[in-house]
Amino acid sequence: MRSPDWVFLDMPGCGRSISLKHRACPWRNAYLFDNVLRGLLHNPRKMLQPYVTPGMTVLDVGCGMGFFSIGMARLVGSDGLVIAVDLQQEMLDVVEKRAARAGVADRIRTHRCTDDNLGVTTKVDFALAFWMVHEVPDRAGLFRQLGSLLRTDGHLVIAEPKIHVSADDFRETLELAKAQGWTWSEDPRMRASRSAVLRVAAPAAAECRRIYGSGH
Repeated sequence: MRSPDWVFLDMPGCGRSISLKHRACPWRNAYLFDNVLRGLLHNPRKMLQPYVTPGMTVLDVGCGMGFFSIGMARLVGSDGLVIAVDLQQEMLDVVEKRAARAGVADRIRTHRCTDDNLGVTTKVDFALAFWMVHEVPDRAGLFRQLGSLLRTDGHLVIAEPKIHVSADDFRETLELAKAQGWTWSEDPRMRASRSAVLRVAAPAAAECRRIYGSGH
């Protein structure tokens, strides 16, 4: 019998969808891994509680059907906000329905991005890019945009699926992030994933905000 780790990973191109018009996971396929069994593999509270606290404004990049958006909404509490960003409106529609059922709709704001622009201006305390960076054609641009949004001392957690992203490929992503002004903070343990916590240096963040504009 196969391990539950692989139930959600055998869908090429179905990490989470953002910024890849031709390779983003078709929204209906997401039900094959983003379902009630997902909790056997990932626990948002355990995984993100070290970085997400009550009252924060956080960003879920490539949110898919909202598995982590809803988890983070519970962590930020009634005074916090989760900005759930995805390329496909169908994904965002599901996020809103699931958030309503979970009783956290008032603290989740959905936002549809474009192929090459997140389109978010609100400053955030934390950002999550889970199983989606490998699907983005302009990863450098993504890291620059995230750098313009993150507040001082904020963190970015990136995680990539081991079955799709090799150790060498993940190191290349980290080097690319470093070139955009990000620094490594720690390597959290996340099942079936290669993951890292990054912070953006102040001078790099200032340059990103100059290019992309500052939020509020």
